Amino acid sequence: MTAARGQNGTEDEPEPEHERAAGGVVPAARGQVEPEPVHAQAEAGAEAVDIPPATPRPRNPADAANSGVPGPGVAEIVAQAVARGMEEAGAPDLAKAAAPHRGTSVTEVPVHLPFRADAADSAAAATATARPAPARTYRPARPAPGRRVPQGDDRLREHRGPVLPGWVGVAVGGLALAGCTAVLWRAGIVPAPLVAAFGAAPRAYRGLHAVHWPPLAFLGVVALVALGGLGRARTGHAWVLTLFGRYRGTVRRTGLTWVSPLLLRRRVDVRLRHWRSDPMPAVDSDGLALQVVVQVVWQVKDTARATLAVADHTAYLAEQVESAMARVLSQLPADAFHDDAPTLRDAEAVGDALTRMLAAETEAVGIEVYSAQPTRIEYAPEVAEAMRRRRVAAIDAKHRDAVLTSVVDAVDDTVHRLTSRGLVELDDYERKALVKDLTVAFCTGRTE
Repeated sequence: MTAARGQNGTEDEPEPEHERAAGGVVPAARGQVEPEPVHAQAEAGAEAVDIPPATPRPRNPADAANSGVPGPGVAEIVAQAVARGMEEAGAPDLAKAAAPHRGTSVTEVPVHLPFRADAADSAAAATATARPAPARTYRPARPAPGRRVPQGDDRLREHRGPVLPGWVGVAVGGLALAGCTAVLWRAGIVPAPLVAAFGAAPRAYRGLHAVHWPPLAFLGVVALVALGGLGRARTGHAWVLTLFGRYRGTVRRTGLTWVSPLLLRRRVDVRLRHWRSDPMPAVDSDGLALQVVVQVVWQVKDTARATLAVADHTAYLAEQVESAMARVLSQLPADAFHDDAPTLRDAEAVGDALTRMLAAETEAVGIEVYSAQPTRIEYAPEVAEAMRRRRVAAIDAKHRDAVLTSVVDAVDDTVHRLTSRGLVELDDYERKALVKDLTVAFCTGRTE
């Protein structure tokens, strides 16, 4: 192969054989030759341009090893292209030399390939971009609970109402009456004996004129308001005050008090009270009919809610007791004849569960429940006789099991003591006979 001549007139050194062999096929850089028509080959032969080969440079074994492509690595190809451009004289010749031959296809080399340090980051970014978003799993909405605890109105809470001591109303009312009497005395309307009893000089009757009516009306209204607002508050009771249907406060003061007569008063019992129910029907977890009596100890804590949040808080409490009792008793059996499972006979546990449930239900109406205890749990009349026989049978079976256990323990202890102390030496036949005789003796003694 003849050496090509460059534009500067000098002859370039011939390309070594191993370079020509290695550079014979460079995919993705020098292009892949495709077959072209005959007329295209003629034109290519007429217009062929002699392109000087690039100056050979030593290859980097690491690049060739990492490229995964036979022949020079990508970094070496780029370095040869840059060196060839620097050796050429002008930009037009460089553009002409860089132009591809006819019938060849050129593939662009990505920018990130020569810079292997950034290749991993670019590949990771591309993978993250191309990765499809995870499909959203459909989670069905959690259904709301079927039974919710009633919530009270936060705006309706007990607070202190307008109240004054009773002596204030008495004093104001007395002064107003005294003023009315003085006006009538000046008009001469007060009888002379009454005036003489107070040590005043009687006045001649002159009649009520226009100047007398305004002070009489004012003082009369003051006397009515002062004396009409007096009331006697008893211990253990409170007054709930409302004005035109709006809650104005609660009076827990005792004794003689004065409250505006324009306010409507409702007396509420705030003492500690207990309520004993009649036998109420219920069922246990086995579906057996029961008759239950419950005793509840309670007290009104929020008089505003107890009076205005419900029509009758006492009737509301009675209904909630029956409802809560039905829910609590349906979770356990009345009796477990052959198991040591929890039953409704555990009055402490049943009472605690009933108290917690009832306290949560009645908090919205201002009632505080201290204790809700079932005092009697019995079977309904239609199943009472059958359950009584079942209970007797269970008690008898438990008694026989206890007797048998004690007899077996006594026989085993007796035989063990006799043999361990060396009192007797027994073979299998004699041991069985001794065990049989002792068992009969102990069972006979137990039954008697």
